[in-house]
Amino acid sequence: MPEAESRLQKVLAEAGHGSRRACEELISEGRVTVDGETVTELGTKVDADRQDVRVDGERLKLQRKKYYLLNKPTGFLCTNSDPSGRRRAIDLIDDPNARLFTVGRLDESSEGLLLVTNDGELAERLSHPRYEVVRKYRVQVAGVPDAETLKSLREGLRFSDGVFQVSYARKLKTHGKSAFIEVELTQGQNREIRRLFARSGHKVMSLQRIAFGPLKLARLPVGHYRPLRGEELKQLKEFARGCQPKKRVKRSRRPSVKRSGVKKSTENRG
Repeated sequence: MPEAESRLQKVLAEAGHGSRRACEELISEGRVTVDGETVTELGTKVDADRQDVRVDGERLKLQRKKYYLLNKPTGFLCTNSDPSGRRRAIDLIDDPNARLFTVGRLDESSEGLLLVTNDGELAERLSHPRYEVVRKYRVQVAGVPDAETLKSLREGLRFSDGVFQVSYARKLKTHGKSAFIEVELTQGQNREIRRLFARSGHKVMSLQRIAFGPLKLARLPVGHYRPLRGEELKQLKEFARGCQPKKRVKRSRRPSVKRSGVKKSTENRG
């Protein structure tokens, strides 16, 4: 094959149609054509400079890569399409010509740091559960969890869909009848932090992501965004290149969650 040819899902990701996994779904759903022919076979190689590649009838356009850090408010969804017309996190960024998407997810009732980009290759490295990128959260809960409770969160609690656990948890301060807890996850399922604290008797009152890999939220106001600084982008790309799939270590007392049981729609959320 000529060197100019690349796998179709990689070409779509580089053009800003999402992570490579999301682009594989586009192909499997029959939404991609090459030179007028629908292609559903993953791994098909194409030359985007010479061939007519289209998604939903729209010709592929390679874009300059964009990288934004967003402090998502509550009430916004991490999706590119919502049939109900609800507000999307990407709508907060004034760059209408870029095919932007969020890397990873924060649920609608959570706020904080989101990386927004059109770089599908980078998104694949940073969002896939097998790479276990650290997410750090600041969580306010009702009541004041004791040391034993925080220990149980680190060791893991069993739910119908698996064993959930955090990799780190410590109390920051108390506020009236509530407490602020700093929590770290390396991979997560849908609303995992909220479910863990609820099971422990401490309802989550607010949840804010404050770090994602090497990126820090710092003092960026809620609802605001900014382009990544040159040094931040350099660090992020170096970090992504260094990401390696983690091997799961079997526990003698508590079974670990099988990766095959993690659904695509529950990708590292708060």
